[in-house]
Amino acid sequence: MTALLPLQALNPARFDTPVILKRLAVSSRKLAELKGVAASIPHQGILINTLGLQEAKDSSEIENIITTHDELFKQDVALVSNPAAKEVHRYRQALRRGYELVQSTQLMTTNHIIEMQAELEHNQAGLRKLPGTVLKNSQGLTVYTPPQHPDEIIRLMGDLERFMNDSADFDVDPLIKMALMHHQFESIHPFYDGNGRTGRLLNVLYLVKEGLLDVPVLYLSRHIVRTKADYYALLQTVRENDTWEAWVLYMLEAVEQTAGQTINTIHAIKTALFDYKHRIREQFKFYSQDLINNLFTHPYTKVEFVQRDLKVSRLTAAKYLDALADGGFVQKQKIGRSNYYVNVALSAILMDTSLAK
Repeated sequence: MTALLPLQALNPARFDTPVILKRLAVSSRKLAELKGVAASIPHQGILINTLGLQEAKDSSEIENIITTHDELFKQDVALVSNPAAKEVHRYRQALRRGYELVQSTQLMTTNHIIEMQAELEHNQAGLRKLPGTVLKNSQGLTVYTPPQHPDEIIRLMGDLERFMNDSADFDVDPLIKMALMHHQFESIHPFYDGNGRTGRLLNVLYLVKEGLLDVPVLYLSRHIVRTKADYYALLQTVRENDTWEAWVLYMLEAVEQTAGQTINTIHAIKTALFDYKHRIREQFKFYSQDLINNLFTHPYTKVEFVQRDLKVSRLTAAKYLDALADGGFVQKQKIGRSNYYVNVALSAILMDTSLAK
């Protein structure tokens, strides 16, 4: 087995080609457009919550953890106990925790990554300490053996940490660095479980750290889940044939495609939000911006959420939601003895596959 080298061993000049630079220019423009569109939503928590759920769903699907939007949204209001939906929700919690750490420190450290993985996997196993981890293909054949000795894993993670945080350490565009660091993380495979999902978390958090996004709303997993075979094949061909340029082009295309799809989704959410805002303000005296924020932060909401966010009694919150249901803004559903309320417009947007084209 060839030893895994730090990314600093690569020559940055090899990525300074006309094909890569052309793709980089397009991806960068699309990402900048997404940053601006995302900033136009008054309450950023809406995007972090709703788009974070989308990313969590798609990233988990790559690992064959499958759930439906309905199960996911019900899990969000704690009305079902679905194992796959729980796992997806832990991904969103890990994303939030990572975002908090990046915001507070402006760094991405090994300890931060360990903390996110712990949130994701719901354990404190930390970095791998035992040998034996191998990656297999669909036929069960070993295609790659990642570093086995714990000291080597720690050393490579230290190299990766420097690569992510020291801009002078490797002078290329941040989008290219994101592509390289994602591959390196997956090749180190530092954890017993959750490496794929943790590695995809790092993508969007690195873009936030570099100021290319204000909030983590670019969910590359949507592109990866649709091109899963290409994703895994390219990961492997880099290891076997040093085809870094092809990998970088794949990741840049993923940025361009998913940024465009996310822009479409945010525009649709913004249109629906302002439509609800104007019509609810016209029809109901209890209109408030806090109410609109609640309805668009949770595809499915419930009395307790409105009670908490609007600081009203349970009876008042129930009256508000029932009135909105009568007005067609939400759809009242019942599970057992509990009611929940579906934001009709928002749920339709998040389930609309045409926006992803």
